[in-house]
Amino acid sequence: MQTSTKKTIFFLVVSIIAVIFTAILSIFLGSTNISWQKVLMAFFLGDMTDHQQIAVLELRLPRTIGDILVGAGLAGAGAMMQGITRNPLADSGILGINAGASFGLAMCLAFLTNVSFGFTILASFLGAAMAIFLVFGLLLLKRRKLDAARLVLAGLAVSMFLTALTQGISILTNTGQTLTFWTAGGTAAIRMEQLKIAGPIMIIAILAGILLSKKVSILSLGDEAAQGLGIDLFRSKMACLLTVLLLSGTSVALAGPVGFVGLLVPHLVRPFVGSKYEAVIPCSMVLGSALMLAADLIARTISAPTETPIGLIFAIIGVPVFIAICRKEGADQDA
Repeated sequence: MQTSTKKTIFFLVVSIIAVIFTAILSIFLGSTNISWQKVLMAFFLGDMTDHQQIAVLELRLPRTIGDILVGAGLAGAGAMMQGITRNPLADSGILGINAGASFGLAMCLAFLTNVSFGFTILASFLGAAMAIFLVFGLLLLKRRKLDAARLVLAGLAVSMFLTALTQGISILTNTGQTLTFWTAGGTAAIRMEQLKIAGPIMIIAILAGILLSKKVSILSLGDEAAQGLGIDLFRSKMACLLTVLLLSGTSVALAGPVGFVGLLVPHLVRPFVGSKYEAVIPCSMVLGSALMLAADLIARTISAPTETPIGLIFAIIGVPVFIAICRKEGADQDA
């Protein structure tokens, strides 16, 4: 067995253990104090007349599952986007996908009433698809090279434009409070009914991301090299972008636009498993789940019983990392 394969397996095992450990903590700890005996009783007895057992089964358990899925989705989408675009600064937030999903949800809240959660997922997905079309489609129509600078600038421009539209719609339709709670980011509102709809979509997208990881590795070599290796560029990129849309659009629908997860996690993974996306993508998904669980645990306990937005926690960590990555890329280009 090659050394790189051994490192990947070791990293996956350690990360899976971290996910299991933080998931257990997520169920046993929260903004309210529930004894470990009550938590165990909730799983073995399921007494729906006991408020604390209800809180464990209907609040903490779905929230924990949601953290796992959202963390894997955002981190996997970021890793795939970085490979497709050959841009280490790419993730669903920086390239406008999160803003597009927010815009789709704002339109749904403003002009439709009594919509199902499944429809809000569809609205977020369509908004994300519109954003990625604006970023990539306009550049491709002009046959511009998809380098890091153009993609980041286009993504920021589209993100600012859609964010402004979202804020305007929320003000004009008096949906600002609902939208602000959602855009702050967090998994507190996730319930089992929502996971029954979003869960299968996320699992299919996660599996698709893992299956496409080899193609992402080839695409990361550049268009000419990928064509030389027999890859159909259009179909491969469309399949990868559709998977990114499913991962990020559904994740944003569940937890709001939690930033920096897709940017941060792949860079934490690469020093341990290398640059091949066959390893980076699945390892990013597992580590993303662990970090989302840990961040959510901090969010609900650091100022209990008040909830701290999980997006704030990732922003505090992500901004310095983003600046460090920009400095590193600039130094590499100068060299």
